[in-house]
Amino acid sequence: MAVPKSKITRMKRGFRRSNSALTQPSYVEDKDSGELRRPHHIDLKTGMYRGRQVLEPKDSI
Repeated sequence: MAVPKSKITRMKRGFRRSNSALTQPSYVEDKDSGELRRPHHIDLKTGMYRGRQVLEPKDSI
């Protein structure tokens, strides 16, 4: 059976758990369309990224 060699301090435990905190995803308003999108992501509605046409615009169904 695995037994820890020494006690894990509260500080070390906190370092390990510090990445567990959940945060809300951030959104920015697109300059051209005014839609909300994730930063550094392609706007799927228009297909634009950093002022360039990257993808074909998605057809609205």
